[in-house]
Amino acid sequence: MRIASIQLKVIEESREQALKHASRMIRKCQGADLILLPELWNIGFMSFDRYREEAETQEGPTLTLLRTLAKELSCHFHTGSFVERRGNRFYNSSFLLNPKGEIIENYKKIHLFAYQSQEAEILTPGTSVAVIATELGHFGLATCYDLRFPELFRRMLDQGAEFFLISSAWPHPRLEHWLLLNRTRALENLSYLISSNCAGINRGTQFAGHSLVVDPMGQIIAEGNDEECIVRAEVDREIVLKARAEFPALRDRVFKN
Repeated sequence: MRIASIQLKVIEESREQALKHASRMIRKCQGADLILLPELWNIGFMSFDRYREEAETQEGPTLTLLRTLAKELSCHFHTGSFVERRGNRFYNSSFLLNPKGEIIENYKKIHLFAYQSQEAEILTPGTSVAVIATELGHFGLATCYDLRFPELFRRMLDQGAEFFLISSAWPHPRLEHWLLLNRTRALENLSYLISSNCAGINRGTQFAGHSLVVDPMGQIIAEGNDEECIVRAEVDREIVLKARAEFPALRDRVFKN
């Protein structure tokens, strides 16, 4: 499976400009089987004043564009997240699309970030784990701060996840935490972890970049730098199955969800 994780810089001028820029980057990923985008890339995670004002439905401009591009490039597509409006509530929502541009999974971020952040004040947390079986493998979806909560990843594992797909807007001051948590969540679950983190600056916050592809033994096989870039790698579901067979630690679990 050919992976392209797009480490987008945040375009603060307007959502329209962000969508145009993302389109250019996405089209550079022609030939990938799976493309990923970061968290709240279309307005910026720190742009709290824009959350309600620019929230979208599933028929809005962001998802409409990405569905078109998934179909155009004929690939599975993790949309990253955007603020989704449902009735009077707002969610940090991400979607997985199939090569026909159809929505096959929707994840609403469960663990909302409250430290020096208004996310938890404005948004409603999700309540459901998101795992989907595809012809490429079983994907589990999570978002940024979720990485600090291993029980979510165990839930995804128990529902069959082999690949964790993470969209994020992780800040540079906690880069070492980011690197450690990406590797740990992969290793402890003997699963691939593929992350897309933001780059650039949003409302004075420098994002960490360093999007990763981590194998089931916790080894980094591809990593971005601090700048906008596309992180590419090839992964193989058979490596997950082999790792779990050769080092069957998951069979020895005592406490289970």
